[in-house]
Amino acid sequence: MSYNWTVFFVVGGPGARKGTQCKTLAENYQLCHLSIGDILRAELNKPSSQYASIIQANMAEGRIEPPSITVALLKAAMIEEAEKEDVSVFLVDGFPRKMDQAELFESTISAPFSVIFLNCPQHILRDRLLSRAKVSSRLDDGVVIMQTRFETFSQTTMPVITHYKAQNRVIQVDASRKVTSVY
Repeated sequence: MSYNWTVFFVVGGPGARKGTQCKTLAENYQLCHLSIGDILRAELNKPSSQYASIIQANMAEGRIEPPSITVALLKAAMIEEAEKEDVSVFLVDGFPRKMDQAELFESTISAPFSVIFLNCPQHILRDRLLSRAKVSSRLDDGVVIMQTRFETFSQTTMPVITHYKAQNRVIQVDASRKVTSVY
């Protein structure tokens, strides 16, 4: 099946405010915001999920989900939103985090139109995550997992960004500023 969708990947380190920026964009334009983290957390809470135990183990360790799971869940969410809301432009926040995810997405769905990279120094990201952890019940916001998430981003997601930069698909944004200044 062929999809006539325009897809923007939105990537950045943990705490770069990908979700915040995507929500603002989606509110002001005809865009559908899908957060891969929210999709995975929703799947984790489904009693009948075949993926819940894998997702929980990976989140607890700060690891990335297998691409087959991530892309399957993302594709299902995109199809559901396209049918329900009649949208064809997607902001996919927090995806891809690894080259194998990007490759599988491109081979089964489509290449991204562009990749928005919310770039932010790690010390600012750390401060944001520590603040969020005080009010969040997210499994992956703990202090212990934080360093693993930073290392994972550096080792696995930065090569994805480099890959798309070579294709002139990356829009880099300074995400260290206030939310309203970034938008």
